Amino acid sequence: MLGLTLVILLLTDLIEFPYANSAISPPKNLLLTNLSSKYTGPDPFRDLFKAYKKWDSQVGCDRFREKHKEGLGNGSISLQDFEGEFQCSKLKMKHVCVLVKGWTWIPDNLDNLYSCRCGLSCLWTKSSVLADKPDALLFETTTPPLQRSDGDPLRVYMDLEAGRKRSGYEDIFISYHAKDDVQSTYAGALFHNNRNYHLSSTKNNGTLVYWSSSRCLPQRNQLAKSLLKLLPHHSFGKCLNNVGGVNQALSFYPDCVTDSNEEPKWWDHIHCAMSHYKFVLAIENTATESYVTEKLFYALDSGAVPIYFGAPNVWDFVPPHSIIDGAKFSSMEELASFIKALANDPVAYAEYHAWRRCGVLVIPFTSSTATATTSLTLETTSSSNQQQPQPITETLVLKLKPPKKKVSWKEGTVDNEFMNRKSSKKCCIFHKEKPFDEDDSDEDDDHKHSHDVGDRNCCHGHGEDTTGQ
Repeated sequence: MLGLTLVILLLTDLIEFPYANSAISPPKNLLLTNLSSKYTGPDPFRDLFKAYKKWDSQVGCDRFREKHKEGLGNGSISLQDFEGEFQCSKLKMKHVCVLVKGWTWIPDNLDNLYSCRCGLSCLWTKSSVLADKPDALLFETTTPPLQRSDGDPLRVYMDLEAGRKRSGYEDIFISYHAKDDVQSTYAGALFHNNRNYHLSSTKNNGTLVYWSSSRCLPQRNQLAKSLLKLLPHHSFGKCLNNVGGVNQALSFYPDCVTDSNEEPKWWDHIHCAMSHYKFVLAIENTATESYVTEKLFYALDSGAVPIYFGAPNVWDFVPPHSIIDGAKFSSMEELASFIKALANDPVAYAEYHAWRRCGVLVIPFTSSTATATTSLTLETTSSSNQQQPQPITETLVLKLKPPKKKVSWKEGTVDNEFMNRKSSKKCCIFHKEKPFDEDDSDEDDDHKHSHDVGDRNCCHGHGEDTTGQ
């Protein structure tokens, strides 16, 4: 978001984006040490700190860094290159103003004056009172103006859904994919809005896996069922629920209560609840290249190990040895056996947390900040306030919360994310998108994006039409 200001500064004839040479490959060997190789038998540990201590003594950060240093240096073709040199001398503006015109999820707390690279300042706001002469207008889910006259603000359109599609009327297009004008991944700190930062250092032994989904897509349900039937688990959503109903997490884990005087919301305790489990099952709505969503990053943020099904190039977006990629196993039985063995091996399990403890990161994590992070290369020949603005050559990475795509408005719809409370007449119903397979729809789970509760003029959560269930 911050660096979007630089997209609007100066424009040339063609938008091009530099790419790194090769992708980060998944680790060839699952572990530096074989499962249970150091033990006479299984060790069903619970204390995460003790597991860390054993890993430190038997493996250690030096070996972990050495193992993964080569892959990290190669970069990834799935991410826009943001390490290039800045041509700050060619910039003709010192201040840029972005006015957010159409949105359903962008929170109010992003509004601010930011300091960017090259000595630039950026005003990002939803208020036309504060941005009376914007340099760019940003739209997500809503179509930009069909025409732009000379001197009018640039039109920016953002679509982070799996079936991303240009509006046809934008000057700059933002999506999750590196091939589009500007890339924004899902690995941003905005997903932490209002979250409970209490994480448990004690893991469940009897129940290994956390899962929660309330959009019961047939194929995803079947995939989850085929794995979960082989593992002790808790399912907290509507789909395959086995905990006595929805919204039961706080009854299991009262230590996750943020404020006993307020009605709980799912986003203020989801990370805390997940942290009690050794594993979190994360299944994307669609298996689409580069479409790696908060379902995975929530699990990583909670201190659990994600079991992931989704984007085939997921390793380009996560730290090394941080997830269990379900696609790498020949059967669910093989995957379940591996998970059980890992749960009983503190050294092997602790290695899945080594990236964080040893500081071995990749681009999405090094570039995430509390609001947005921008890195880019600019090659410009003209000022953005010229009568005929032209595209620029640039690279920019934004860390924003993802939007929803096609919307229709329906008064009195039920808002799942806000505990079934009736939302405003502007709450949105989302149409089907690109499916996980031909029978599924691309809709999101309960644990989709956190919304700004204070913004009463936008959609509070992605509303669900309960009459169609």
